[in-house]
Amino acid sequence: MRFEFIKCHGSGNDFPLIDARGVSLDDSGWAAVARALADRDGPVGGDGLLLLVEARGKTAFGQRMFNPDGSEAETCLNGLRCVARAGFEATGLDEALVGLPRSDAWAARVPDLAPGVVTIATRVTSVSTDARDVGLIAGGRFVDAAVPGLPSERRFTALAMPNPHLIAFVDDVDEGELVALGDWCEAAPPLIPGRANISFVAPGGDGALFVRTYERGVGLTDSCGSAMAASIHAAALTGRIAWDSDIVVRNRGGLVRGRTDRRPGVEIAGNATFEYRAAVTFDPDEGLGAVERLADYPAERTAWQGVLDAARG
Repeated sequence: MRFEFIKCHGSGNDFPLIDARGVSLDDSGWAAVARALADRDGPVGGDGLLLLVEARGKTAFGQRMFNPDGSEAETCLNGLRCVARAGFEATGLDEALVGLPRSDAWAARVPDLAPGVVTIATRVTSVSTDARDVGLIAGGRFVDAAVPGLPSERRFTALAMPNPHLIAFVDDVDEGELVALGDWCEAAPPLIPGRANISFVAPGGDGALFVRTYERGVGLTDSCGSAMAASIHAAALTGRIAWDSDIVVRNRGGLVRGRTDRRPGVEIAGNATFEYRAAVTFDPDEGLGAVERLADYPAERTAWQGVLDAARG
């Protein structure tokens, strides 16, 4: 099977993106493609595989995202910006409702973060603080609270975006501690058998937040869009920021502009950068063939690097 794909990223969260509309492949097949194409030791690599899929209901098109381990995520907001851009280019739209596996999200082209940086805003409203939605067997609601059974004395806020997140606010990020906790959660313990994304959130300067995430199915990652959105909502829930206020969220991959309100809903706006287009053959037994570059986008890469350089000062 031959696939054309776009290598893209949102805030440094990078992916191969396939227009899967009209492609006949079942979930196990896409999981196998994700394991091969998003393998960091392979010729492409990424934090997962993005699929632009057919519209359903009131949506204009949809998104699916498979992690590098072949598991499917409920959403990926950095990836959603890239899928929305591809969907806009395919449909001629600048704003649309996008279908996700368990919910929908709004997406729109907005003014660029910087010259040459294509910028998309996304908004999710299916935010829940019910621990059952997060996958915690303990049940209840955890907002800046200790979670019984979790091997950590820190206080967490549990949110479903609708993918599951545990957010702890810290003075400084201890990556060793984060990885240890993430590894424990990745083993699908009885407390949270579906696993979760775990983030430590620290002050980022100038009123910003800095987020470091151990992503379910990925590991320690430079960027996770739904974690940034969850961190904004958790910060408002715990009184660290005001509702209906604008905030910048940074991570190792870059930054987004964000906003949350009580409806609930969280909006983040950030880059949807296309790096190159390519084609590759895939055989379940033989794996990936040679990657054929079809087009390159050096100006987009340069424009995003300018944003990073400015942010790092």
